[in-house]
Amino acid sequence: MSVPASAAFAVVVPTVGRPSLNLLLATLAAGTGPRPERIVLVDDRPPHDPTPLPAVVPDALRDRVEVVPGRGAGPAAARNTGWRATDTPWVVFLDDDVVPGPGWAPALVRDLTHAAPDTAGVQARITVPLPADRRPTDWERTTAGLATAQWITADMAYRRAALADVGGFDERFPRAFREDADLALRVRDAGWSLTIGERRTTHPVRPADDWVSVRTQAGNADDVLMNRLHGPGWWARAGAPRGRLPRHVAVTAAGLLATASAARRRPWAALGWGAVWLAGTAEFAAARILPGPRTRDEVRRMAVTSVLIPPVATAHWLRAVVRYRVRPKPFDPANSGNSLVHD
Repeated sequence: MSVPASAAFAVVVPTVGRPSLNLLLATLAAGTGPRPERIVLVDDRPPHDPTPLPAVVPDALRDRVEVVPGRGAGPAAARNTGWRATDTPWVVFLDDDVVPGPGWAPALVRDLTHAAPDTAGVQARITVPLPADRRPTDWERTTAGLATAQWITADMAYRRAALADVGGFDERFPRAFREDADLALRVRDAGWSLTIGERRTTHPVRPADDWVSVRTQAGNADDVLMNRLHGPGWWARAGAPRGRLPRHVAVTAAGLLATASAARRRPWAALGWGAVWLAGTAEFAAARILPGPRTRDEVRRMAVTSVLIPPVATAHWLRAVVRYRVRPKPFDPANSGNSLVHD
């Protein structure tokens, strides 16, 4: 299958060297159809790491895989480093834990060939495999949300001209969260369109420890930045589901008021606010436990983290509200790496 010059593409993969990267490379090597012009692996481990990136490059890809150093500044910065190191009309961003489906490359070329001139990006159809013999855990359900998320860069092809038009990814987003939605909104505001293609990619549920749901609450800070940059209507424009932050804030406030009332020797107030905190926490835990497998380990995990998540989420949100109390300027690629650029 020949590739029209207008559909030539490179692949950019930001990575910290997870073992899943080798499966991705092996899948790309074993696939049928056209090869990427280049595959750029952006090593986003902390700078000055003396060990080589633990990537096993198949012989079939050895002449086109290049490892370039990132800054350890997160996937947005890494993707910028990657796409700027290429020169093809299209850049396909893949996460290092996805598995392109059979016939991925021919389907990708068809997606790019059929893209209208004003199409900035073409998203793959993402599948998240879940257990067939039991209900999914909370973490598995969270990952499954990627299957219906819009414009995620797990497998997203962007036209180079569109990336150049808006300056690429906003590097003030340090996590793999909301940086893709921000880019999508900016390219659409610039007059481009986005579409979903026909190629298919699997996003397995990666292993996670008991505290992953607590760590992911850092994303509440990114939501504050999205509000400041795009206004409160960005949720609907980006097709992003609203989270439980208002309830987390209310539960946290009730817990603080109960503690303060007890410290001031106001037992009835402490009892009342404590009851509110307990009811809110119990409701949250039940909402996470009931759809799941309800095993002993899962129930324990949900009970403990349901106590921790509301105050952690609230703390991340409050810090971001203070940090971005002045509306940040639109992303300027000339200031890449500067996380606080205000009017």
